[in-house]
Amino acid sequence: MADIPEFRPLKAAVLTVSDTRTLENDKSGDLIVDRLEQAGHQVIHRKIQLDELDLLKQDFHSLVRDPDVDLIVTTGGTGLTKRDVTPEVAEAFFDKHIPGFGELFRMLSYEEIDSSTIESRACAGVADGTLVFVLPGSPGACRTAMDKIILKQIDIRTRPCNLTELLPRIRSETP
Repeated sequence: MADIPEFRPLKAAVLTVSDTRTLENDKSGDLIVDRLEQAGHQVIHRKIQLDELDLLKQDFHSLVRDPDVDLIVTTGGTGLTKRDVTPEVAEAFFDKHIPGFGELFRMLSYEEIDSSTIESRACAGVADGTLVFVLPGSPGACRTAMDKIILKQIDIRTRPCNLTELLPRIRSETP
């Protein structure tokens, strides 16, 4: 039996995209931070940003180029209204898309919210060697994504494979 590697904590940034949330009422951001920290990861950046295209671009530009950030998790701005632009901004930075994340997320969400899951444009990718997950704004959606997908994939002990063990190779191959 192969040896199980020792847990490797990642450094994360959590970005809530909302015109109405504050640090005092950001339940989704709180859930993401709590889940990451309980799992042993370190949240080194947390911010609430308005649903503004140019401001989000600035945040992504800064975060994906920060050598200390291994992982970015966003919440909010994934719906269908004109102000929901988080996927467009994130995907513009992706070197590689992780289409299986959105597919699996919507499959799991279907079990919880039925066909309303089609309104979510949750996505994931790699941007300049940084893992990026773009989640809806609801705490339930964040709980599903974190508990059933993300936390498992950012734990190097997950078998048969996980994203954490790929990070060194992802980073060395990033142009």
